[in-house]
Amino acid sequence: MTAPKTLSLIASITLLLLIALCLAWEAILAPLRPGGSWMTLKVLPLMVALFGILRGKRYTYQWSSMMILLYLTEGVVRTNDAPPGSALALAEAVLSVIFFIAVVLYARNTAPSRLARAASGKP
Repeated sequence: MTAPKTLSLIASITLLLLIALCLAWEAILAPLRPGGSWMTLKVLPLMVALFGILRGKRYTYQWSSMMILLYLTEGVVRTNDAPPGSALALAEAVLSVIFFIAVVLYARNTAPSRLARAASGKP
């Protein structure tokens, strides 16, 4: 069982990397339109989740596990883009999967029932 602090660190790092990737992708590296596009706004839900993730709010971990699936879907769908968009899409998909696993495990390991069981010493 991985410690919640480790999972929180993994989730925070992957979320920050995903925010940076999405901004760079849509503004500089391979925007849908030359000069950037409104697609940079797709980082707003990630920014909303960032504050709760950094503070260790279990509820944020729960709802962000569902939200991140949208980014995974976009990454998988856009792997057919022309380079470098395809590599950026693959990176988005990989970061989304890592984030998803970290937040689900964090939410699972910090469940009140698990914490009560751990405090009582029962398996």
